[in-house]
Amino acid sequence: MSESSRQAISEFLAQKRIAVVGVSRDPKDFNAAMFRALRQHGYDVVPVNPGAKEIEGVPCYECLQQIDPPVQAALVMTQPDKAETIVNDCWQAGIKRVWLYRAGGQGAVSPAAVAFCRQNGISVIPGFCPYMFLENTGWFHRLHGVLMKITGAYPS
Repeated sequence: MSESSRQAISEFLAQKRIAVVGVSRDPKDFNAAMFRALRQHGYDVVPVNPGAKEIEGVPCYECLQQIDPPVQAALVMTQPDKAETIVNDCWQAGIKRVWLYRAGGQGAVSPAAVAFCRQNGISVIPGFCPYMFLENTGWFHRLHGVLMKITGAYPS
């Protein structure tokens, strides 16, 4: 990640209306918990999942271009092979901030998706978990951030 990644994270989290792409209908899934956490932190969170009409009582959209009024940012929580299509959707929808979620493994991070964002003027966060940067988050997420600081992997 570039030196501006912490700035990109702060700017992403400063947005008030955020899409969560790939949010699950199963309330036990991690991405559904992330969706709830963002809502609990005061964000106007819009779920995007082509297989759902609503997520936890919130109307769900098939794709980013359908969202009205539009969102300011998109958190992508899908498999990496879908990320390039999703960032193209972001570009078409005028979304200028994208977070490709990753906690363990590859997450939603795809080199092609990252390159597309950078070539098209989209601020991209290729990795990390938003929980580490939300205020008043659980101890596990704070510990994750501390461990990343110790290893030098925390964004500067």
